[in-house]
Amino acid sequence: MRALILLFFFCLFPCSPALLADEGHHHAAGGAEKIGRVVFPVSCSAEAQRDFSRAVALLHSFWYEEAEKAFRAIAEKDPTCAMAHWGVAMTNFRLLWYAPDPATREKMREELGRAESLKPRTARERDYIAALFGYFRDPQRKDHPALMVEYEQAMEKLHQRYPRDKEAGIFYALALLGAAQAQPPDKTYPRQRKAGAILEPLFRAQPDHPGLAHYVIHTYDFPVLAEQGLDAARRYARIAPAVPHALHMPSHIFIRLGLWDDAIRSNRASAEAARAYARNRGWEGAWDQQLHAMDYLAYAYLQKGEQAEAEHVLEELRSIKTGMPMSATAHYAFAAIPARLAIESRHWNQAMALQPRPDASPWAVAMVHWARAVAAARSGNMDASREDLAKLTELRDQLRQSKTPFWTDQTEVLHLSAAAWAAHAQGNGQEAERLMRASADLEDSTDKHPVTPGAITPAREMLGDLLMELKRPKEALVEYEASLKSAPQRFNGLYGAARAA
Repeated sequence: MRALILLFFFCLFPCSPALLADEGHHHAAGGAEKIGRVVFPVSCSAEAQRDFSRAVALLHSFWYEEAEKAFRAIAEKDPTCAMAHWGVAMTNFRLLWYAPDPATREKMREELGRAESLKPRTARERDYIAALFGYFRDPQRKDHPALMVEYEQAMEKLHQRYPRDKEAGIFYALALLGAAQAQPPDKTYPRQRKAGAILEPLFRAQPDHPGLAHYVIHTYDFPVLAEQGLDAARRYARIAPAVPHALHMPSHIFIRLGLWDDAIRSNRASAEAARAYARNRGWEGAWDQQLHAMDYLAYAYLQKGEQAEAEHVLEELRSIKTGMPMSATAHYAFAAIPARLAIESRHWNQAMALQPRPDASPWAVAMVHWARAVAAARSGNMDASREDLAKLTELRDQLRQSKTPFWTDQTEVLHLSAAAWAAHAQGNGQEAERLMRASADLEDSTDKHPVTPGAITPAREMLGDLLMELKRPKEALVEYEASLKSAPQRFNGLYGAARAA
């Protein structure tokens, strides 16, 4: 017990310099722009070649807005450069985030049609275009998971056909990660391990390549693999310090490992860079990269017990006016930050007062109703809890009908855990435990989405909380320890485990 409590307080006040990242203070090898170095040969003009490698560097760091501008500028300077249109299409293919909607599909299909019509000069370029066009050629085909497997297979053939083309290997690894994201979770991570086997040797040979550092982090963004991504996490922000996403991305590994100080520094730098970018573009409101960083920042502050700092993030969020289309990242941040702060801080009245945004996605609305339902149950307000539980049921069914399995499962995890607290509030401990175990088991069978730092509150950690309230600390300790394996160094997990011990 004493060792566990000491671990808890060490988590609150880490002091080892070896754990601290040095983010954003080093010059990358890619010149004054500091975006890293990429070499992607194309058969376009000499000027277009230089600009093309720069555009691919931006693409590899998911700076899609700037990458699309760069590829379109290449197409204007060299109207015969077919690969410029491939590049525009790739900037709209957010394959690690979400499936393209119908309008995006049509836009990409048109760009790839232009690329084909320009009759690329090399077989290699024709193969790059054809591999991506396979996803979009038939506008009636809408099965994203199956299409992602086809794209993965096409990129594998391209990689095998051009073994000396390092970019082919990198884009094949990215296709593996995209296909893995689109399929039901496989907890042995075969595609991720295959991607890592491709990326790691390339990264050793090209240590200033932004895509290699970036994709290694995504490859290992899972609790059981996260240690393998720590070196890339330490290095990515130094490779491309001009890119807001490159400043944020290391925190995916830092949060998996419970390195809260590192995650805080990473997301402070990213949020500030994103604010500056939005100001320079003249955008009203916040760019989604800022909101993404703020979400991770609030999460990390809470795990350090820095409540005031987390509240400052929430205050900033409430001051933001959105002046651009809402992405999945933005929807998540606007719902998750206030819900997480209220529930993890046990501020039940604050949670019950939350309101979903009128333009929010159904799964984002569900997060708000979950927080309200849990808070109402834990406050003894059963009428309010039942009302929000009914809304959760409705939203889950709506998501199921829209065939979005990831968000359907996540909403069901929330629904089950809220129902568990409602059953507990009504004195039915056995039913409460059954529901909460079902919630935890379902959550364990899923993987987190790239737009999230993790569950708002892990269901297995809540199972520990529930068992403590049922006066069963020995069993609660087992659940806290299991939760801490997948979500290490969480404040409530450590505190609950210490209490249970």
